[in-house]
Amino acid sequence: MIVISRFQVDETGGEEFLGRARPALDAFAACAGYVRGRIGRAADDPTLWTIVTEWASVGAFRRSLSSFDVKVHAAPLLGESIEEPAAYEVLVGVDGSVAEVIPSDRAADAGRTRIGETATAHAPSSLDPN
Repeated sequence: MIVISRFQVDETGGEEFLGRARPALDAFAACAGYVRGRIGRAADDPTLWTIVTEWASVGAFRRSLSSFDVKVHAAPLLGESIEEPAAYEVLVGVDGSVAEVIPSDRAADAGRTRIGETATAHAPSSLDPN
């Protein structure tokens, strides 16, 4: 999976952002399941920055969030990111000239069952008696 977090940074704050982003990336890199990461700035807009990380699985990324160093260095920075979806499952990868189609890990009912609801047919989807 990949996590793409974007940040709006004042033009004069780039060095300060980079000084905070590097320890955040280092904290992620120390976690199990981390594959690689990048810090980047938009070529056409020097105020738009990103931190992109790649993980072996969704679980590896989620477990990384409980790491002490991630809580200290990365979580506060991620809290400042632009509010938008950031976690993506990889469905096609091309390394060199070899393409790989990767089956989705999403549950079959992921589009119908919300967080906190059960996926079983016999269980109520709400505690509201009305």
